[in-house]
Amino acid sequence: MPSSPSEPVAIIGASGALGFGLALRLARTGVPIAIGSRHEPRALETAERAREHVPEGTFTGHENGPAAAAAPTVILSVPFRSQSETLHNLRETMRPGQLLIDATVPLAAAVGGKATRMLGVWQGSAAQQAQEMAVEGVRVVSALHTVSATTLTDLEHRLDQDVLVCGDKRDDKREAAALIERIDGLRCVDCGRLEIARTTEALTAMLISINARYKVHAGIALTGLPEKLWE
Repeated sequence: MPSSPSEPVAIIGASGALGFGLALRLARTGVPIAIGSRHEPRALETAERAREHVPEGTFTGHENGPAAAAAPTVILSVPFRSQSETLHNLRETMRPGQLLIDATVPLAAAVGGKATRMLGVWQGSAAQQAQEMAVEGVRVVSALHTVSATTLTDLEHRLDQDVLVCGDKRDDKREAAALIERIDGLRCVDCGRLEIARTTEALTAMLISINARYKVHAGIALTGLPEKLWE
């Protein structure tokens, strides 16, 4: 069920920095954005705030369930401590065939630890936990862990980095990449099966350490790759 440019994308957790930045950047390309939150008033406030940054964009605010039900593609951008509860609640509204792009990172900060440390996840990674908890038939892809929320939100900042994509089916990853690459300056790289997400998620902690050390918002760029990655 590929997403066409006119189809909406739901962003669950768009009131957070990464989700908000993705909402702004995608809306600038003409993608209608359904903003999801646990509380509808917060989603509506976030939608209004997004319109101030991108007046030409289409933003709607909903509780998480209706937001996920409104779009063929759902981006999950919530803190790890909220991932399990959010996915449990979305089981009532998500349906087989939807694409779920999971951007969750199991940082130790979720339980009061350091942001440069990772939590162990029984399933292997946050993405694999998402796959286990999602409605059967929902297609799970892992991506966006190394993209700076700060640079996404700063619409004047020129992006130039790679997005590491993991998933068990090439067509699902290709569909996610087609959406993400609508954002100018982002190139998606197929990193393999969903189990590799345990590695790509951990790169977030490394980048947090680098950014703190150098006072920057670093990203990832891979060299030596062919010009066309998704043929």
